[in-house]
Amino acid sequence: MNAHTALRPLQPLLLAACLMAALGAHAQEATIRKNLAERIPQMQQIDEVRKAEMPGLYEVRINGTDILYTDAEGNFLIQGSLIDTKQRRNLTEERVEKLSAIDFDALPLKDAFAIVRGNGKRKVAVFEDPNCSYCKRFERDLQQVNNVTVYMFLYPILGPDSLEKSRHVWCAKDKGKAWTDWMVRNQQPPSGNCDTGALARNVEFGKKYRITGTPTLIFADGSRVPGAINAQQLEKYLADAR
Repeated sequence: MNAHTALRPLQPLLLAACLMAALGAHAQEATIRKNLAERIPQMQQIDEVRKAEMPGLYEVRINGTDILYTDAEGNFLIQGSLIDTKQRRNLTEERVEKLSAIDFDALPLKDAFAIVRGNGKRKVAVFEDPNCSYCKRFERDLQQVNNVTVYMFLYPILGPDSLEKSRHVWCAKDKGKAWTDWMVRNQQPPSGNCDTGALARNVEFGKKYRITGTPTLIFADGSRVPGAINAQQLEKYLADAR
C-alpha cells in the first residue's frame, strides 16, 4: 500500500475539517463586523476582517488602507502598529505599504510628461503641485540623479494658483523645461492655451488612490513613497524597485 492509497480514507475527513474551519472563520468575521458596526458608528463600512499575525488578534481594515485590530468578539479595538519583536518588523506598516501599492503599468502616463536623464532605464512617477515647497526641495535633489525617466504628473491640489501654473506648464512647448525652470530656478512658466483635461484626470486618479499630499513617488515595483526624499534615498528606492 502506497502513501496515496493509505490517505484515501482520510480525504473526506480532511475536506470536512477544511469546510468547518472556513465556516468558523466566516462566522467569526460576521460577529466582529456586527458588534463593531452596532457599537461604533464609524465602523459601519468595514472593507476587510482577517486574522492578524498575532494569535487571537484580528485585523480590521477601513477606508481602504486604515488598519485597526480587535479580538475575536469585537469587544476591544486597538489603534496603532503591530510590531514583530523577534524579526524587528513593523507588520502594520508593511501591510499599509502593500495596500497602498499602485501597479506602475496601470498609471495613465498619457496624462504625464516624461523627463529623461542619462539612459533613462530606471523609472519613477511623481505627483507634484507647482506651489508645493517640499516638491521644490525634492526637485533640487532630483537634479543629482542620473539614468532615470521621471513621469511627472501635475497634481494641482493646493489652490487655484496651482491649477493656473499647472496649465501653463502643461501647455508649454517643452513641458519638462518649463517645469524645471519653475521648480528649480523660480522662473515663471510661459502662459499658453491647450487641452488641460489631464490635470482634472490626475486629481481624480489621486482621489481614487488616496494620494493626499505632494510630492508622492511611485516606483516601478508599485511601492509608494509620500514626501520629499533626498537624492541618496531616491537612489536606494530606485535600486530596490529593480
